[in-house]
Amino acid sequence: MDEYNHFVDWDKMDATVQSQDAKDLTSAELQELKPLARKGYWAKNHSLRAKMYHKLISNIPCRTVTPDANVYRDIAVTVGKHSSFSLPLPEFVDNNLIPTYCLNAEGIGAVRKIIFCIANQFPDISYCPALPSFVALLLHYSKDEAECFEQVCRILACNDPSRRLIDQTYIAFESSCMTFGDLVNKYCKAAHKLIVATSEDVLEVYSDWQRWLFGELPMVYIARIFDVFLVEGYKVLFRVALALLKFFRKGRGAQPLESQSIQQEIRAFVRDIAKSVPPERLLEKAFAIRLFSRKEIQLLQMANEKVLKEKGITVKQKRPSVNLAVHAQNFKSEIVSVTEMRDIWSWIPERFALCQPVLLFTTLEHGCSLSRFYSHSDGHEPTLLLIKTTAKEVCGAYLSTDWSERNHQRQLSFFGTGECFVFRLQPEVERYEWVIIKNPTLAAADSEPENHSCPATSTHLSSSAPPDRSDRLSPFLSARHFNLPSTTASMFMAGSPECIIIGGGDGQALYLDADLNYGRTGHCDTFNNQPLCSESFQISVLEVWGFGD
Repeated sequence: MDEYNHFVDWDKMDATVQSQDAKDLTSAELQELKPLARKGYWAKNHSLRAKMYHKLISNIPCRTVTPDANVYRDIAVTVGKHSSFSLPLPEFVDNNLIPTYCLNAEGIGAVRKIIFCIANQFPDISYCPALPSFVALLLHYSKDEAECFEQVCRILACNDPSRRLIDQTYIAFESSCMTFGDLVNKYCKAAHKLIVATSEDVLEVYSDWQRWLFGELPMVYIARIFDVFLVEGYKVLFRVALALLKFFRKGRGAQPLESQSIQQEIRAFVRDIAKSVPPERLLEKAFAIRLFSRKEIQLLQMANEKVLKEKGITVKQKRPSVNLAVHAQNFKSEIVSVTEMRDIWSWIPERFALCQPVLLFTTLEHGCSLSRFYSHSDGHEPTLLLIKTTAKEVCGAYLSTDWSERNHQRQLSFFGTGECFVFRLQPEVERYEWVIIKNPTLAAADSEPENHSCPATSTHLSSSAPPDRSDRLSPFLSARHFNLPSTTASMFMAGSPECIIIGGGDGQALYLDADLNYGRTGHCDTFNNQPLCSESFQISVLEVWGFGD
């Protein structure tokens, strides 16, 4: 075979495919490698893949002092006195089993030994359940244990802040799970709806996403994913996990649960994926998903991490069920039922999904006054607006930005972010998100240098510029990050003493008058929505809900 076969059980590997002739790419530039990685070029030859992994990992920028092969050889002298199989796994792998893939017996023992030595060199790692898979996979393509150790250490020691490779703390892992849940909510709506309907804890299901990739997927699949991951980074993992969910939902259809748990069902599907979806098709589906830019995903991840820190969730702990965020005994609305509110809660970003709904304003108690609406809503971000018409229609909006933002504009001006959405519940359920989410081709990610100092975007009905405010991080899905075809694509929310407007451009998704008595609804460019109820309506009850601890 070749020099990289020491730990491989060739009875488990397809030796004919692994030894196909392929051009040496070790001198190729990174941009040349991207299409070749996606096509699986170095999957054809075991030795070439090993050399490509070595090239790509050697180019990862690392901390000055990063443990190398010589460090491993020094540690291994001491560790070698013990049987590899008797070495304890560090707590940070969270009792995850070591995937054996196509390793021989010596290789399986070596994985445990390498993980033990990594734990010795990286005391700052507190949670890293994907590590056994990384070590096991790279050992197939290493000359010896020391080389595998050095390659994994380089991945762990990456010091490029824009290049996330592997989660090493619980807060990083959990925020990744929340970010994945947010992406499923936007890009896999049918699967999200199924999981909400069949699971008591939606986020617990989404917390499995790395396990699908680094625990359940067969070797040939994870190796193909790893080829692209080393070239393109962490975003690839989100893409593939979303594609897995799409295939799961399509294959499952409307069948009843086959097991007690949708979580177990997805795991089984991923484990047996070779029966239904070849690796090439999985990757094709993954790259057909038009995801947010890397910068936007990074901003979302940062927002999720911030909330976890604020809630003191920095170590693994039992999490309250998302469904229990809306308590039947404590929740009382004159517009929606507990079940309907839970449906709405399943649409909101993960970082707010564990919050309790708090009634801030209702026309039944506070009167039909826009000034009172503002006085009770200002200072709260985000908010949920619910409207029931005299015709018993129910509609509303999730509004990402504090209504007090209107005070920073000289005239009636739009503000908010692309997380805003509008919806109707009666007579039928429909949610309308920012048009750019569904049609990313309408905008390109902004190529200008990133500036984290701008507040939520403000698109003006008038031509005057807003006062400069540089007091908070630029939010996720701020329209200023996108090259939009026109300002009408980012008219999220606006307020004045005379009216409230949600969605703009060619029409308005919602317009409410100063007395909160009458309103209008129609198609608008921002959400590309149908009217949310009768186009002209009278308000029976209006409620504003905030998000409590």
